[in-house]
Amino acid sequence: MNYQIVGKNILVTKAISDAIQHKLLRVGKYFDPTEKINCRAVVTAYKSITKVEITIFTKEMIFRSEVKNPDLYAGVDLSIDKLEGQMRKLKTKLERKYDHDGLSKSILFEQLKDEVDEDENDTIVKTKNLDLRPITLDDAILQMEAIGHDFYLYLDTDDEKISLVYKRVDGGYGLIQADNKIVL
Repeated sequence: MNYQIVGKNILVTKAISDAIQHKLLRVGKYFDPTEKINCRAVVTAYKSITKVEITIFTKEMIFRSEVKNPDLYAGVDLSIDKLEGQMRKLKTKLERKYDHDGLSKSILFEQLKDEVDEDENDTIVKTKNLDLRPITLDDAILQMEAIGHDFYLYLDTDDEKISLVYKRVDGGYGLIQADNKIVL
């Protein structure tokens, strides 16, 4: 695994970096050692709490966890636990429903313990068809706020891209745009 450890409002010392890399070995065993796996850890310090964000990039998938905890090292442990949980859940879903040959090239599923989640409901309960009308980003935000949703899908008038604006957990808005343009 290739590691990138970044600190925001905190100096990432060699001790912190070594501890994070050592703890990431727990999830490193789940990936094919011949594949290039990139891992990025961002540690942010606030007045009384730290936030640990870990993102693992494989060819087929991205795993991400974010944990806030007063103790940096406990936050790293909890973040790793979250990543392992995501991988177990993915394994269970793929084994139930799909052929996971593409993902199995990146992830060694036999290393993961099975997770049984009886409460999980992964069926589609509602389908909505949208006629995307061209509007600006500002208008999309207004529409999103007006209907009380956390996101809004629209066709951007400026670049004719299918776009999704959403409310971020940490405040502000995010924007996701499709690279392919819609043909009207």
